[in-house]
Amino acid sequence: MLGVALGTPLLWIGKVLSLIGRAEEAVKRALSTTGEQERHRAAQLDRKRRDEAVVELGLDKAFDGDWNGAAGRLLLQWYSHSSHHQRLVALAGNRILLAAPPKRVSVRRDALMQVVAEIPAGDAVLADPLPEFENDRLLLRFQDGSWLTLTTEEWRSELHTYLARQQQPGDARAAEA
Repeated sequence: MLGVALGTPLLWIGKVLSLIGRAEEAVKRALSTTGEQERHRAAQLDRKRRDEAVVELGLDKAFDGDWNGAAGRLLLQWYSHSSHHQRLVALAGNRILLAAPPKRVSVRRDALMQVVAEIPAGDAVLADPLPEFENDRLLLRFQDGSWLTLTTEEWRSELHTYLARQQQPGDARAAEA
């Protein structure tokens, strides 16, 4: 009973602050210039198109769903090594390295990373499936047709930048992806 008595005012305060935030955004939009309004609408449309493309390509799923495919086997290997939700992906020469901390850790996670899989470039291709959008998704496609979606911490990670440079028009790697 005491929790309800203390919690109810906090809920009302939260609702009031939320309404104030919405009102502030509405006033900013009303007072913004036509150019700013157009940029805001264009950005909203771009985000909507990106989100639709993510769903259409199945990038909202972790992998293709086939546990017997190379992607499914890699996921099983990856998660059997560590229950930690974050992983590290690195490109090293003609290999794709996947690393994970040995267990669920919060301190020195990066220092404790261990390579759990090393994929030769001929077995899989790392690609940016939505190069026309600013996004946080990468696709690891295997030779057997299975795939794995990787979500980066940054919207335009260093891997995105590297892949964009590698997949210039006329480049043979762009055809592989």
